[in-house]
Amino acid sequence: MAERRFPHLVRESVLPSSCIRELTMADVAFVVTTIAVFALVAFIAKGVAKL
Repeated sequence: MAERRFPHLVRESVLPSSCIRELTMADVAFVVTTIAVFALVAFIAKGVAKL
């Protein structure tokens, strides 16, 4: 079976590197924010449990 090759536009990233960097930073910010929210909820739950 012959190897199929993708067109040039599919193989290479269509987005400029600065855009990819911005998307990566947005992903990192989302993960850090999510972890911070869960930590805050755990802290509040621990305080409520002591009441």
